[in-house]
Amino acid sequence: MAAEMQRFVTSEDDDEEMGMDVKEEDDEDDDDGEKNIESPAMLGVDGGLAASSSNNRFVHHQQYQEQPTPQGGSRRCRPQEEKERTKLRERQRRAITAKILAGLRRHGNYNLRVRADINDVIAALAREAGWVVLPDGTTFPSRSQGARPVGGTCSTVVTSSSSHIPTQQTPPISLRGISSPYQNTVEYNACQMKSVFVPTSSPYDESSSIRTNSSPLLGDGGDVHNDPLLGGSIDSLDNKQVDISTKLQERDFAGTPYVPVYVMLPLGIINMKCELVDSDGIIKQLRVLKSINVDGVMVDCWWGIVEAHVPQEYNWNGYKRLFQIVREIKLKLQVVMSFHECGGNIGDDVCIPLPNWVAEIGRSNPDIYFTDRAGRRNPECLSWGIDKERVLRGRTAVEVYFDYMRSFRAEFDEFFEDGMISMIEVGLGPCGELRYPSYPVKHGWRYPGVGEFQCYDQYMLNSLRKAAENRGHSFWARGPDNAGSYNSCPHETGFFCDGGDYDGYYGRFFLNWYSQVLIEHGDRVLSLANLVFEGTCIAVKLSGTPWWYKTASHATELTSGFYNSCNRDGYAAIVAMLKKHGVILNFTCAGMSMLNQNVDFSEALADPEGLTWQVLNTAWDVCVPVASENALPCHDREGYNYLSEKAKPTNDPDGRHLFSFTYLRLRPLLMERHNFLEFERFVKRMHGEAVLDILA
Repeated sequence: MAAEMQRFVTSEDDDEEMGMDVKEEDDEDDDDGEKNIESPAMLGVDGGLAASSSNNRFVHHQQYQEQPTPQGGSRRCRPQEEKERTKLRERQRRAITAKILAGLRRHGNYNLRVRADINDVIAALAREAGWVVLPDGTTFPSRSQGARPVGGTCSTVVTSSSSHIPTQQTPPISLRGISSPYQNTVEYNACQMKSVFVPTSSPYDESSSIRTNSSPLLGDGGDVHNDPLLGGSIDSLDNKQVDISTKLQERDFAGTPYVPVYVMLPLGIINMKCELVDSDGIIKQLRVLKSINVDGVMVDCWWGIVEAHVPQEYNWNGYKRLFQIVREIKLKLQVVMSFHECGGNIGDDVCIPLPNWVAEIGRSNPDIYFTDRAGRRNPECLSWGIDKERVLRGRTAVEVYFDYMRSFRAEFDEFFEDGMISMIEVGLGPCGELRYPSYPVKHGWRYPGVGEFQCYDQYMLNSLRKAAENRGHSFWARGPDNAGSYNSCPHETGFFCDGGDYDGYYGRFFLNWYSQVLIEHGDRVLSLANLVFEGTCIAVKLSGTPWWYKTASHATELTSGFYNSCNRDGYAAIVAMLKKHGVILNFTCAGMSMLNQNVDFSEALADPEGLTWQVLNTAWDVCVPVASENALPCHDREGYNYLSEKAKPTNDPDGRHLFSFTYLRLRPLLMERHNFLEFERFVKRMHGEAVLDILA
């Protein structure tokens, strides 16, 4: 029997015995006769292209004997040896098919019947790639894909010995949130999720020569970027020349819903003495913004400036002057309660540390900061472990935040009363975002590393110890010891690799605890913010980390605090917490502006489009409003068109759209004539107004 199996593995001739179908009949049916194979090349479940030479076919057919039939003709029957080989081949192919179907059902949310055959698999994959497959097997691209190029399309071979689908010139097929970490090039065409609306491609997603998954944005200096916030593809950030057609058909946004547009003011508009910098220049710029009907501006109120030297002594002087100017020009204000430091991240052009008195406490008790496994402290923000610990001169961290917000509310009461302050965004972590500081550049992180868990200060470890004891497994009171380092890839670690410890009993316990700490921190701070800012819109900024999104573990999301592995929705609990407090979600894919274009980004298996739509639909499904902002500079028409399309999806059946949009950031480059005219046009389209230069 072993010899027969060996002959099955090595023989090219045997593959001609089977077509594409995976037979479901009993083994004894194989004895009825030979199947005539007319095609010289076939695609089998085991992935080989079966092609035999004429000589091999001649030798193969000589194995059969001619026997007379009652009608006077003859038929060929196979010897017993050949029948046994056929049975072995059938069993092996059925086993391979069973594994494929099990994987698709478990990881890809495919609704495949128990006895599905290879045709069902191909049809499911084709539909996910955006093709239309009719019941009779007729297959053609959907309208949103446009015409496929004629010729030059490679055949795709699905192999049992490989865990990936080879790349091709047409967009390849990828499972939802899963792909092999060893794949060289992965491009994502459509993300099909359960109960999730997925928009079709817009005209701005295509170029005349190269099809990409998103519209490129031109950043400062003319480099080609993608907008990661609203679904740009990280794969297109490599050293490719993207030809952008300027004569694409544009959508007319006249009569569409009104989306307010705000402009983020410069980071250093208030200096460390809490004085307004260049008030005359700011007045001129704000008047220009008002002339094109921008709704308002957003500004950070830095904890490290206002309460810099002595606890509970607040200096709001510079902000008072700024707010008065904004009110005189009749703009609205969105204010960020910034409880983090500024500086050390890409895009930070000023340095604003945490208050001096907090730094003094940190020198004697460094456990007030987030800490990684190696014991490195991150003074960017306070650890959530001290939310209820009185280590800040007799106050807990939550009490410090509450006192700061209460002082702001009292100081600027008149601006709240007249409605000039339209929104308060509460900072909940690094960069003002609700996440762990898991990928700090200052500690050597570089894209696309998975980052590290930040739970090794004594207060977080005490919380983990209590959780483990309550579970009855005190030996679980530790962080993962096989999760790699900041710049590891998932498949290089025992924790994040496919089938790794992240999905074991301990891994699920740890990740549940780690993500729950994040949710509880947001819940505590937002409870107090609602008391302070009653009657005013409150927002929370959520950071998207799309790299490694196509792997099973979603490693970068796990270290950031989002338990969003392939078999669970890690954002549902966060959105439920925001809904509880009536809070607006400000979502952006962060960290993408840190990318160095000399890196091969295709290895990161990133999917900002899929991540963005997962988060937006999770929020919209429970009626949580979503605001957004651009993560990279944008000054060209194609970029603005792409932002407009994503802000107001054209084919959303419920007509959902962004609550507001904030443009980052007010800079001299934006005020240049050509750039400003494009920005003015963008504002009109976001407001649902007609523009006269629509390209047909």
